[in-house]
Amino acid sequence: MSHIENTETHNQSLISRLQSFIKNGNGNIVRLLTAVIVIFTLLSMARPETFLTIRNMQSMAFQASEIGILTIAIMVTMLSGGIDLAIVSTASLSGIIAGMILTSMVPPESSAGTVALGLVLAILAALIIGVVCGAFSGYLVAVWEMPAILATLGTSLLYKGLGTAITGGVTVFGITESQFIGNGEVLGIPFPLILLLIVSIITGIILSRTRFGINLYMLGTNPTAARFSGIDNRRVLIYSYIISGVLSAIAGIIILGRTNAMNVDFGASYVLLAILIAVLGDVDPYGGSGNVIGVLLALVAMQFLSTGFNMLLYKSSGANFFKEFAWGALLIIVLIVNHFSDKRRTMRIS
Repeated sequence: MSHIENTETHNQSLISRLQSFIKNGNGNIVRLLTAVIVIFTLLSMARPETFLTIRNMQSMAFQASEIGILTIAIMVTMLSGGIDLAIVSTASLSGIIAGMILTSMVPPESSAGTVALGLVLAILAALIIGVVCGAFSGYLVAVWEMPAILATLGTSLLYKGLGTAITGGVTVFGITESQFIGNGEVLGIPFPLILLLIVSIITGIILSRTRFGINLYMLGTNPTAARFSGIDNRRVLIYSYIISGVLSAIAGIIILGRTNAMNVDFGASYVLLAILIAVLGDVDPYGGSGNVIGVLLALVAMQFLSTGFNMLLYKSSGANFFKEFAWGALLIIVLIVNHFSDKRRTMRIS
């Protein structure tokens, strides 16, 4: 068999497996949607006077947006079969640089033009930091072939160390005008939620409608077959980590706007929470399967649970314990259901 025939065979095999993943994912999305509806209904019945208010819905949207963007960032790298543990450190470093630029360029009572220029430069600098951090992590994984979990654990500590050295360990503050990014509203819709939806749509299009997206799924499904089919695995890997870095920087900008402050220790627990939401959203930890819709549904379910348990147990000292218990229980239940569903489907096919 010729090289061309081999390539075509590999391509057809990978595309078939990708189509299979997409079909299987539809069932998982239905289960996630059902879980969201059940959780929403139960909490609405338990606390209708507080849970079903517009103010509560807006509050949940503000809280979920930054972790949602970080989850999409880590999802992109998980699709390749890797992972990016440096998302929070990248977000923190980006936010620190943006905050320092704002405070140095925009003193109190600055003109509107100075404020606008400072905001543009701060955001551009944060995004550049995201690109550099993502590219460096991707280079370690793709070119030096380091295990992703170890490489990004190392870069996470590296970026955190850089942030500490730059700030001296103290908190960096933003400016009042930047708070709209994290706390503003457009027609009653939280601006961070709008950013999350824009990020979700763009990422979804990249993953489903571009050559890079298809190659990323193929790489995560079978790296060897992807390489023989003509895919540049290294380039795809590096690009996936660059995307993760850029999304992390966007989350860092939102955090800076919401809190008007940033330090290297902010959001330390977000990494594990992002991984939890991604896996709950049916992103395969081994790569090749997952989509933005599943992640968003998992994010909504987790936010409902978090807010609901805070409302139900606000007088109890064990509120955080029960909240984390519910997160873990929901993840285990979904994994068990998916396991038996996949097993039944495999038996039906065979």
